[in-house]
Amino acid sequence: MPAPHSTTPPSAATDTLRISLFAGMADAIGRRSVELAWTGGTAAMLRSRLAAEFPPIAPLLARSAVAIGDRYVTDDSHVLCDADVAIIPPVSGG
Repeated sequence: MPAPHSTTPPSAATDTLRISLFAGMADAIGRRSVELAWTGGTAAMLRSRLAAEFPPIAPLLARSAVAIGDRYVTDDSHVLCDADVAIIPPVSGG
């Protein structure tokens, strides 16, 4: 008997995305990283998901930069499941 075929297209496969948080965001939720089930999407979608999952950091998310690897990205940039993602909050001082 042949193995059943998956009805889920490969592009809809869910993976875990690990996101590093810093400063006030890490303090607000008590940890320096979070993991989300992620099928891929834009940086804007990631911000939205993070705000929904972790409401205490929502105000900072809109003013924070998203970095993938060693580069800042725009909100329309695609975030792959295996990306090295960091959310960088605004900094002050001098």
